[in-house]
Amino acid sequence: MIQIPDDLLPADGRFGSGPAKVRPEALDYLAMRGDILGTSHRQAPVRDLVRSVQESLAELYRLPDGYEVVLGNGGSTLFWDMAVSSLIEHRSAHGVFGEFSRKFATASARAPHLGDPVVSESAPGGIAVPEPVDGVDTYAWAQNETSTGAAAPVRRVGDGLVLIDATSSAGGMDADIAETDVYYFAPQKNFSSDGGLWLALASPAAIERAERIKASGRWIPGILDFSAAVTNSRQHQTLNTPALATLLLLEDQLAWLHELGGMQAVAERCATSTGILYDWAEDRDVAAPFVQDPAHRSPVVATLDLDESVDAKQVIATLRANGIVDVDPYRALQRNQLRVGCFASVDPDDVQALTACLDYVIERM
Repeated sequence: MIQIPDDLLPADGRFGSGPAKVRPEALDYLAMRGDILGTSHRQAPVRDLVRSVQESLAELYRLPDGYEVVLGNGGSTLFWDMAVSSLIEHRSAHGVFGEFSRKFATASARAPHLGDPVVSESAPGGIAVPEPVDGVDTYAWAQNETSTGAAAPVRRVGDGLVLIDATSSAGGMDADIAETDVYYFAPQKNFSSDGGLWLALASPAAIERAERIKASGRWIPGILDFSAAVTNSRQHQTLNTPALATLLLLEDQLAWLHELGGMQAVAERCATSTGILYDWAEDRDVAAPFVQDPAHRSPVVATLDLDESVDAKQVIATLRANGIVDVDPYRALQRNQLRVGCFASVDPDDVQALTACLDYVIERM
């Protein structure tokens, strides 16, 4: 196995696309606040923690008047089922350009109480945003497709609700929340937290839609009832016991993001990291950015195709043996590819070091 010299290695070799690197300082904070773990989520200490997270998110994204920070048990996968149960009234339209945007469209297609969804699809490496369609009341796509490293604009479409999957973009890419009705995410990427929760920045229209659907008599399981999540969130709690470690890590990460300078500074930091990788790939004969249109390249997840003369699996294995981990491509793409998470906690200097390690390994294969 190739041994990479110590002076080339990054200080931290974690480049996963989720779960993402957790800062050591956040773990120290978790230990310091450990007295909250194992206590009631209905009492003041935990509710104050939830309130802190809600207020920090509202500040980070300059939340428009009337919008609320809603949270609940589960993750983004559960939220797709919640949207199908509690937010889509009759029919949805989806932009599909990767595995995760496809999963939401699939969830909608399986719902017996909804009409068949309208799907606008792009091959992996491109983007797709749905167009206005008569009879559609909900439009959905991902701001950043984690599986392919492609990023799409966030803007209003048609007259219905706009639901944006921001799991890999929130906390690393900016967005005008007023252009959305539900901007939802799980916190294990840019927010360097753990799983077990979903969070959403919700408009008055989305909240009213959920209340109206519930009042119509539609059967909605309690865990998938968005209006119930809103009611609990207004009390700074969740329907069932939340993942407290996730909330504590999220609270610390939000404080750190504000210290960096807020959303604009964080977005620039992430874009600097992915820019290093895209420039490296474009300057090498053996590599190329997977997403061909620079305007659609993700600023938080860089996907790089390697020439067939270079075995990506061997490169990945060599990097892992040297402490550089989780640069594997998304399995379903089946490409000779690297996928590098450049979320907020990843230091751009470590990304620069990664490119030096790639040169060293590839030259010796």
